[in-house]
Amino acid sequence: MRLSTWSMTILLTMAVFTILACSASDLGNQANPASASVAPTLTGDAASSKESKPADAKPSEAQKSRKPAPGPRAAEVEGIAAWINSDPLTIEELRGKVVLVDFWTYTCINCIRTFPYLKLWHSRYADDGLVILGVHTPEFEFEKDYDNVLQATRDNGIIWPVAQDNDYVTWKNYSNRYWPAKYLIDQDGVVRYTHFGEGAYAETEERIRLLLAEAGADLSDDRLVLPTDQEVDMTFLNTRNAQITPELYAGYERNFSAARYGRGAYVVQPEYFEGLDGVVTLKAPAELVHNKIYFNGPWSIMPESSRHARETNQNEDYITLIYSAKSVNAVLTAETDQSYRVLLTMNGQPLTEENKGQDVIIGDNGDSYVEVNGARLYALVDHPQYAQGQELRMSSNSSDFGLFAFTFGVYKEGP
Repeated sequence: MRLSTWSMTILLTMAVFTILACSASDLGNQANPASASVAPTLTGDAASSKESKPADAKPSEAQKSRKPAPGPRAAEVEGIAAWINSDPLTIEELRGKVVLVDFWTYTCINCIRTFPYLKLWHSRYADDGLVILGVHTPEFEFEKDYDNVLQATRDNGIIWPVAQDNDYVTWKNYSNRYWPAKYLIDQDGVVRYTHFGEGAYAETEERIRLLLAEAGADLSDDRLVLPTDQEVDMTFLNTRNAQITPELYAGYERNFSAARYGRGAYVVQPEYFEGLDGVVTLKAPAELVHNKIYFNGPWSIMPESSRHARETNQNEDYITLIYSAKSVNAVLTAETDQSYRVLLTMNGQPLTEENKGQDVIIGDNGDSYVEVNGARLYALVDHPQYAQGQELRMSSNSSDFGLFAFTFGVYKEGP
């Protein structure tokens, strides 16, 4: 039976939604999260109409006599380990401003994709009373390090205030469950709009303008074009039964959580689960199940990651998987200050200028590799268009080689 165009659109939209936000509902340090839905928006012909001029936003004539809008009071920013780009702030002292609280973490690809829009809003509206308050709540232990977060803000051009919520105090105050998550707070400290995950950038900017106008900003002369969501790759949209490999984790805590909640473990080698907090020797099978991580050689299996357990000479130990996506990223880190090299192959061949990610180097001998020089997300693969059933292999001679997670994308441009 042929699916109708409408049915196929719904299925593809649901598939894209699964990669537009990172959920923390199965993290051990997440206490009683409130339920939330992710509702980003696909681009295309239907969304192109949003590339229009925003409606005039004029300040109210009755500012002094107005009553606060109904809605939940914004929770306070508390338990902060350190502040970047600012002295300590509170929601209470920001009364009179429009505040966009943005929960993020620096290795989250979904968060990284929102940075251009946050920069746009800061440049357009900071002088009109908008304060973006980034709350950096770490997904991995190394993301608690102040120097790592500071470097991430510099690398990504983040100049607005950032609070390090290392112990999830503010996260829990907001009953948050997602990276990224945005809470738009009006001049009276009322949460007037929320959005979880990527997308809905035009809608979010319209809400920002509305609240700024309520606070007295005169935006009536602005004729700014509203931003559009990232464009999804057309090959993906036109592929029948197209799938996107979901985020995959290498540490045993997330593997046990995924299995417990019925999603299936990210690693399916039985020996993996026999070597928790120790070293286990694994052998990747000849036939790989799609969308699963496989290890070959001795590996240290740890709560958040798996790390190569010996020094080698021939890159004989590796990580491999079969995926479907346009882009592939990996969160890698080093245990020492020494950089190390990870060789990459795609279907048995080195990557090329046509399919390599931004962080991949093509050597003089044709090898493709990344130099891992810090704890962050590395862009490994960027196909010209969506591709299915591709086998990626990563190998390194270094015992510092460690994998935390893989993430995948289907956007026309970007990671």
